[in-house]
Amino acid sequence: MDKFEKTNAQFEQAVSECRALFEKKLHDYGASWRILRPASLTDQLFIKAKRIRQLELTGLSLVGEGIRPEFVALINYGIVGLIQLERGFADNVDISNDEAMTLYDRYAKEALELMKRKNHDYDEAWRGMRVSSYTDLILTKIERIKEIENLAGQTLVSEGIDANYMDIINYAVFGLIKLNEA
Repeated sequence: MDKFEKTNAQFEQAVSECRALFEKKLHDYGASWRILRPASLTDQLFIKAKRIRQLELTGLSLVGEGIRPEFVALINYGIVGLIQLERGFADNVDISNDEAMTLYDRYAKEALELMKRKNHDYDEAWRGMRVSSYTDLILTKIERIKEIENLAGQTLVSEGIDANYMDIINYAVFGLIKLNEA
């Protein structure tokens, strides 16, 4: 197995873990996230990333959960963000759990394909990075999303919100892989 095949397998394993949790939460809550407006979803991503950064800086968790679950949440909310971009927000739950899982799988696959292309072009550079750098890059992507939202999407040269969600997903997956390897 070459290095790219190893990374692909690790990515698929990480997303499989995230998918399993997403499916369980979908069972418990339905697609309640469909009511999230774009800014609310961005703020949810922000909260998760800030918590990771705080845990990295202090090493102290008063609620007993570590960094790992927050990276899982970033992946799942990133995929929710992509779904919301496609569908818009709703005033109530308007999709079935099966439909939500189909959409989840589609965007998880798109994220994997993007990661494969970038991983090839960057020759696994992410493996030499620190997990804290993924956190900072994720926070940067969230700030970019906020600015794009503030500009009502009217950017001059920037990638869209979807590209930033994809990057958040991929950096969070890299974080999970690195934490698993530690």
